[in-house]
Amino acid sequence: MADPQTKAAAATHEKLQQSAAVMKESAVEQVDSADRRTELAADRTILAAERTYAAWVRTGLAALASGIGARALLDKLVADWLSKTAGAALVLFAGFCFVAAVWREMAPSVRPPKPRAQRLPAALLIVINGFLVLVTLAAFIGVVTTP
Repeated sequence: MADPQTKAAAATHEKLQQSAAVMKESAVEQVDSADRRTELAADRTILAAERTYAAWVRTGLAALASGIGARALLDKLVADWLSKTAGAALVLFAGFCFVAAVWREMAPSVRPPKPRAQRLPAALLIVINGFLVLVTLAAFIGVVTTP
């Protein structure tokens, strides 16, 4: 028969082994959890960049419409040079917004680590915003040259 101290030492040793196994499993879960949090943070970064892109385009479209509207509404109310200047400034600001939208989306300040979310294709952004810049140039010419 084993003495009580040996039994207590064996029981303690068994508890330590069980505790070590639980700790090892917990450590693996923590690493997996940290990786998942990093992945989710990267996805949030991608989605935030897309919201920023949409905000730039939305602001550009509003400025474009405001520039054309300002030229049309102020035509008979104020001096011709003032309505042309106000309209042209807003239309030029719209062009700046369209260019800034692509620039900000294609050259982010921080690259997120391994996101699951896909970025918008660069070619699509360039084509869409290139078209918007062409519309802006046409509106600018229309605002400035219309008598």
